[in-house]
Order: sequence, then C-alpha cells, then structure tokens
Amino acid sequence: MRNFLSLLLLFSAFGAHSKTIEVCSSCQYVNLVSAARVAQPGDTILIRAGVYTNSNFIENLQGKADRWITITSAPNEEVVFRGQTEAIHLSDPSYVEISNLIFEGQTGNGVNIDDGGTYETPAKFIRIVNCQWRSMNATGNNDMLKLSGVDDFYVANCTFQNGSAGGSGIDMVGCHNGVIEKCRFINQGSNSIQTKGGSRNITIQKNLFVNGGQRSLNIGGSTGLEFFRPLNVDYEASEIFVYSNIFVGSLAPIAFVGAVDCRVVNNTLFLPTKWAIRILQETTIERFQKCARNHFINNIVYIGNNAANPTINIGPNTAPETFVFSNNLWYNRDNTNWTGPNLPVAETNSYVNIDPLIATDPENGITIAKKSPAIGKGIFVENPREDYFGQLFNNPRSVGAIEINPPANLIENETNKLRVFLYPNPTSDYLTIYCLDCNKPKLVTVFNSVGEIISKSEIECNSNMVDFDVRDYQEGLYFVKIGSLWLIFLVAR
Repeated sequence: MRNFLSLLLLFSAFGAHSKTIEVCSSCQYVNLVSAARVAQPGDTILIRAGVYTNSNFIENLQGKADRWITITSAPNEEVVFRGQTEAIHLSDPSYVEISNLIFEGQTGNGVNIDDGGTYETPAKFIRIVNCQWRSMNATGNNDMLKLSGVDDFYVANCTFQNGSAGGSGIDMVGCHNGVIEKCRFINQGSNSIQTKGGSRNITIQKNLFVNGGQRSLNIGGSTGLEFFRPLNVDYEASEIFVYSNIFVGSLAPIAFVGAVDCRVVNNTLFLPTKWAIRILQETTIERFQKCARNHFINNIVYIGNNAANPTINIGPNTAPETFVFSNNLWYNRDNTNWTGPNLPVAETNSYVNIDPLIATDPENGITIAKKSPAIGKGIFVENPREDYFGQLFNNPRSVGAIEINPPANLIENETNKLRVFLYPNPTSDYLTIYCLDCNKPKLVTVFNSVGEIISKSEIECNSNMVDFDVRDYQEGLYFVKIGSLWLIFLVAR
C-alpha cells in the first residue's frame, strides 16, 4: 500500500478563513445545491435537522489542499436525504468531505461521485465519514455509493444496510489510492464493495460484512471498455488490499475477477452459503491479463458442507496456478473427515479441518476463543499491522481477523472502555446485558440482521443490567447498540 500515511495527513489539512453556510427550509439556502453555488474553499455547508426530498446535482465543488469544503449535519441533529433518483451527485469535485448524513430510499444511486467523464482529471481527495445508507428503493444495478474516476479517497465509519438486489454498497469504476475502513455492510445485493474498471491501490480493512451479497467483495468485475480509467489499462483491478475484515454469510465472501496482484490477508470468513472464494475472468479480450498473481494468506475460512465441495469456484480464462495460498486455517463444521479445499496450487503451512473455536464475544461480537489453535499460526507480513479491533498483531501472529494474543503493552481499545457483557451468548431463551461502568442510564436497542429494530430498553445505573426475552426470535445473528458501541449475539436452538 503506497503513501498511506501521506494520504491520511492530507485528509487532516483543514485551514482557517472559512464561513458556515446553513441549509434549512427557513434559511437563506433551502437546499444543498443553492448552498454549494456560493461555497468557497474552507467553507462548511451545515445542514439543519430535517428530511430533504430533493435531488442535488453539483458540479465543480472545489476545495483546496489546506481548505477543504465540508458538507455535514448540524451537531446532534439528524439529516435524512430521502427518495429521488439520487440524493447527492458530485461531478468533478476535489477536497470535499461529506459527514454525518443519512441517505435512504433512492431509486438510482444513493450518492454518486464522478470525474465528469474527463478521465485525465479525476475527482480527487474525497472524504466520507460517519454516514448511513438505508434501504434502497431499487432492485437493479443501483448502488448506495457510486464512485467513478475518484482518486485519493477515504470512506470510514459508515453503515450500508439493505442495498438493491442487483447493486453494490460501494461500487468503484476506475478509482485509485483509497481506503475503506471500519464500515458495516448488512444485507447487500450483488456486492458490498466492488472495485473494477482499472481500479488500483485500494485498501479495504477492519470492516464487518453480514449477508454481504452474492460476492461480498468483488475484486474486479466486468466493465465496458469505454469506462476504464485509464482507457488502456489491462486489468479490472490491481493492488487491492483486503485486511482484517470479518465476513458473515454471503454466497461468496471473496471474488477475484480479472484481478492481478491483490492481497487478502488476515480475514475471517464465517459460513459462506456456497463458496469461500471465486476466481473468475469476465473481461476476456486479448489485451487483458488473466486473473493472476493474487495472494490469500493468514485467513480463517469456517464453512459447512454447503461450501465444502467445492470451496473455491475456478472459472475459465484464469491463471489460478499463479496464486499464492499460505497459512490459512480451513474448517468444515459439518464433516470431521473433510480433507480440505480444492486449492489450485499447493499451500504453504495449510491448517485443514482444525476448529478455530470461533465464539461470540460479549464485548466485540464474533471473535476467537482464547485457546484457539489459530494463535501464532500466521506467517509474517508487513500489512496489516492491526487486527479488526485495532490491536497490534503479535509476532508470530494469529490467523484470521482478530489477534488473540496481542502484545502486552497494547493501549486499551477505545470501544472497550465501556465494559458490556452479554450472557449467555449464544442463547435460546433469555439474554442478559450487563453494563459495568455505566455512570448514567443507557438506551439498549436490539436489531435483527437486516437492521429492523426488534426491541428497546434502558439500563438503569442502580441495576447495571437488563433482560431480553428472545424466545420468539428466529435463529440467527442480532445486533445490540449501547451508545456508540455495537455488539453481536447469536440465537441458536
């Protein structure tokens, strides 16, 4: 991964000499478009609470390296863009941040950012943080966040929930030098994330994918020749780095499709429904490289019989013999005599049908038992340095997305300062939630796997606990939200 630190430093470059432009129904500027027309480098477009049902097409919104333009909600106010074909479409922007907004019910793409068709001058330096996408009102190839010809971008701490059946959570065409991290993708259609059309040098790390679609990560894809950036590139995707993510369900968590020189390292793939990995080639004209030279290292692949034969789907016109597999732990919970996946090449240090002891941790959701055989089985790699929770990997490291034995001098993870315990987990009838260190009442909200609210309650300071009756819950994964902390529990009978 190139210039990662430099990229993050650039994203922190905000200067003085700015003004705030308020948007509301009674303000001078009643919508985002009118505010953007007067915005100058360094300005903040501050949107007040409300539901906005207009579409916002904005061209040439240009900040500067030391004076970004920010589009955000007023502090502690909820801003929802609802309906229309698109909520926001930025064409040829640069140095723009979008934060703390909610998008729902669009029929085309939720948010669309592109280079205006001028491939030589990409949209650049875009930052999207703390946003939510909810329930697309579409079933076709419609994306929650569409990026075309966008370079030097950062997407973090966002939620993408209930995508279009034929679309993606994030779809990238010809994008370069980006980071997508600490996001949640729930109940997606075709993909959670797709990188295609000549996309290169993109890091996807520390994300949670739950029922992430037919291919949670489509590393590559199928793109019309006129849409590649640059036009003469000979791959769909290159140097895509997939680090420290957790995948739950989906038809296939990982798909390499016309992809070269990509790395999938230290991830946990939990119960895919058909395959763990796909190796495909969908762009087959003569100039294009075959899908080749990709690495799959230090991962845990936890499957059932439905994904055991085959575990890897290998299509024609690919070069699977050039792939590298090393130090992966493969486990079939349904067959103690399983002999392992159908790897196209011999694996170095393969761990076959050893139970990694995946557990549902009371604080952090899916994790690994403290005595897991995954401890110390990973081969040394420079990246990722941190696991799903931001803990440093040890040396030797654990395989999978979570370092089970982090270095002793690790600074406490910020989200763990509020100590919350779920018991028993998994459960079949009642779930007790304990909140130690609660200095004020805490609202507890339970969601099902598609984001619907199932129940709400409050933990009082004098009891530090609340019980939930889950006897009527269907089997499966559920989410608990306490403040900014998200936990996972499993109902199993």
